[in-house]
Amino acid sequence: MSSANSLVVERLLGVDSRVIPAAEAWSGAEHQNVGIFYQVRITGGTLRPEVNGSVAESVWTPIPEVARLCRSSLVDVGLALAQTLPATGHVPYVPVGGLIQH
Repeated sequence: MSSANSLVVERLLGVDSRVIPAAEAWSGAEHQNVGIFYQVRITGGTLRPEVNGSVAESVWTPIPEVARLCRSSLVDVGLALAQTLPATGHVPYVPVGGLIQH
């Protein structure tokens, strides 16, 4: 996503690191996925699609509405971190089984 927004990082929520087995990976090749999750505050600007990129539409979705969306299950890791704010930056395992499993 490209954004003309100005953001302030308020805190690091946590880091999720996992190996995706070849049998579960979209590409068919084993790989490691590392997700770094931050809590941010928007300070200004305008949200816009990524020019010549993979994002066709950009929207901000209120957190209570995210649970009703069709989404990558990695979003659930970020939601768990945002909701519990664990001091360790770790939440119980959230099954993913590939980056775009819903």
